[in-house]
Amino acid sequence: MNHLHQTENNFNTRLRLLLGVFILFGLLIAVRLVYLMVFQHDFYVALAAGSHEVNSHLFPVRGQVYIQDSRSHELYPLAMNRDYFLLYADTRQIESDTVASSTVARLTSIFNYEVSRQQEIFNQLNKRTDPYEPIENKVDEDTMNRIKEMNLPGIGFVRKIFRVYPENSLAAPVVGFLGKDTNGNDVGHYGVEGYWNKELSGKGGFVFGPKSAMGAIIPMAGGTFTAAEDGADIVLTIDRALQFTACEKLRQKMTELNAVSATLIIMDPINGAIRAMCSLPDFDPNKYNEVKSAGAFNNSSIFTPYEPGSIFKTVTMSAAVNEGLVTPQTTFVDTGSRADFCQTPIRNAADKVYGLQSMSGVLENSINTGMVFVAEKLGKDKFKKYLNDFGFGTRLGLELDSEMSGSISTLSANKGNKIDCYAATASFGQGITVTPLQMVSTYSVIANGGKLMKPYIVDEIRYADGHVEKTKPKEIRQVIEKKAALLTGGMLVNVVEKGHAKMAKILGYYIGGKTGTAQIPGPGGYTTETNHTFVGIAPVDNPKFVMLIKFEKPHSPWAENSTVPLFGEISDFVLKYYGIAPTR
Repeated sequence: MNHLHQTENNFNTRLRLLLGVFILFGLLIAVRLVYLMVFQHDFYVALAAGSHEVNSHLFPVRGQVYIQDSRSHELYPLAMNRDYFLLYADTRQIESDTVASSTVARLTSIFNYEVSRQQEIFNQLNKRTDPYEPIENKVDEDTMNRIKEMNLPGIGFVRKIFRVYPENSLAAPVVGFLGKDTNGNDVGHYGVEGYWNKELSGKGGFVFGPKSAMGAIIPMAGGTFTAAEDGADIVLTIDRALQFTACEKLRQKMTELNAVSATLIIMDPINGAIRAMCSLPDFDPNKYNEVKSAGAFNNSSIFTPYEPGSIFKTVTMSAAVNEGLVTPQTTFVDTGSRADFCQTPIRNAADKVYGLQSMSGVLENSINTGMVFVAEKLGKDKFKKYLNDFGFGTRLGLELDSEMSGSISTLSANKGNKIDCYAATASFGQGITVTPLQMVSTYSVIANGGKLMKPYIVDEIRYADGHVEKTKPKEIRQVIEKKAALLTGGMLVNVVEKGHAKMAKILGYYIGGKTGTAQIPGPGGYTTETNHTFVGIAPVDNPKFVMLIKFEKPHSPWAENSTVPLFGEISDFVLKYYGIAPTR
C-alpha cells in the first residue's frame, strides 16, 4: 500500500514538472509573439509583402548633400537619391524570333538604339530560358509607363535607387561622385562623397532566421532583426549663386586665356567658411565614367601644390612688420640684383632696378630683392616659425578628399639662422610649394586681425535620428597682432591703388591684394611657362571675403592682365550680392 502511494506521489510530481515546463514554454512563445508582433511588426509586415520592402529595412538610404543660399539659408540638393527602373526581359515568355524582333523594334522607338545594340538585345531576348535578362539600367517613370502601355511580352521593371547630381558639373570636384569598389559595392570617391562616405552611407540592417524549402525567411520561426540606419545629410557652406557665377566667369576666362587649368576660392575670413570653390577642368558626376582624364576628379584648390610666386611676399612682409623689424615706411635701396645667396643672382622681374624704395613700394612694385632684404631682417629661424604658424607645410584639415600639404622643407636644408639661398628665394615664393587653400587662409589672417581660422566647408551634418551637428568656427592660433594685420592690409590697398593690381579696383571700396606671376620649375630649372595668381581682400576695412584666382600656363604675360580684372568683376558681383555698402 505504501509502495502504491509513493508511486502515485512520484507520478504527480512528474506531472507538475511537465505542466510547469509546458507553462514556461507557453510563456516564452507568448513573449516571442509579443516581441515579433509589437516591436518588430513593421519589419515582418514588410517581409510578408516582398523583398523590395525588406530591402528598405535592411539597406540604408544614402544621405544627401546640399549647398545653400548663405543669406537666406535656403537649401539646394547637390547630391540626392532618385527612383529609376531597371528594364529586364523574362525570355521564357518570348515565343519566337518574330516576337523578339518586334520587341526590339518597339524598344528602339523609345531608346533610339543603333543597329549593333539592336542585335545585342535580339540575342538577349532569344535565350528563351533566362527569367531575368537586364536590358536598360536607368529608366525614368514616364518612359516606363510608355513601355508598359505597349504590353510587350516578357518585359518587366524593377525599381532601383540611383545617385543623381541635379546641378550637373556645379561644384563637382567638391562633391565627388558615388562609384563602385572592387567588390561592386557603392562607395564615395573624391570630395564630400569620398571624405564623408561612412556618414553618408549609414549602417545596414541584419536579419537571420530559419528558411523555408523555397529559401524564404519563416517570420515566426525565430531569428534576429536589426533595422538599417539611414545615412546623414550634409549641408555645405558653399553658396549656390556665388559658386555658379564665379565658376562660370572663371571658365570663360580660362578659355579666353587658353590656360591648362584654373582655380578659385572665396572664403569668409571671419569664420573660415568656404563660399565658393572652383577647380577647372571639371566633370559631370552623373557621367563620371566619361571623363577624358582622371585628373579632372582632383580638386586643384586643395590637391595641387605649386610655387606661389609674388603673392607670398605678403607673408614675409607681415611677419617682419609683426616683429617690428620694418614698417611700411622703412626704406632700402634696390640695385636690381643680389648675388650673395645663390649661384645664379636673384633679380627682379624684367630685370628692373627701382633704387630707393619703401616697404610699401616693395609690395606695390613686387621687388624680389626687397623681399630678400626683409628676410635678412627676420632671420631664417623666425621666418620658418611664421611659415609654420601660417599653416604652410601642413594640411589645414578641410573636410574633403584629398587635401595636400605643400612643402617648405627646403628651409631646413641648412642649419643656422642666417638666410641662405633657399630662404632668400622663399621670401618671394620660389622653392617652396603651397596650396591655393593655404594662400586664401593666409590672406584671411591679414583680413581678420591676425587669426588663423580653420577653413571649413561642411555647415551641418543632419543625422537620421534627428540630431544636427553644427560646425562652430575654430581659431587655430593668433599668427600676427591686429596692428600688424592692419598695416599689412593697408599696404595691400596700395598695391591695388598704385601697383600692379589697379584693375581690381571697385568704386566706393577699399580693395587690397597681391599678384603673382610665377615661373614653373622643370627638370633643368625654371621654364618660361608661368602660373598666375591674385589673392584679394574686399573690403579691407570691413572684410566680407577673401578670393584667390589662379590660372595654370595662361597665354598672357602677367597676372595683372589675367587674374586681376577677373577678381574685380567677380568681387563687384559678390559685394552687391551681400549688399555691402560703399565706405569711400
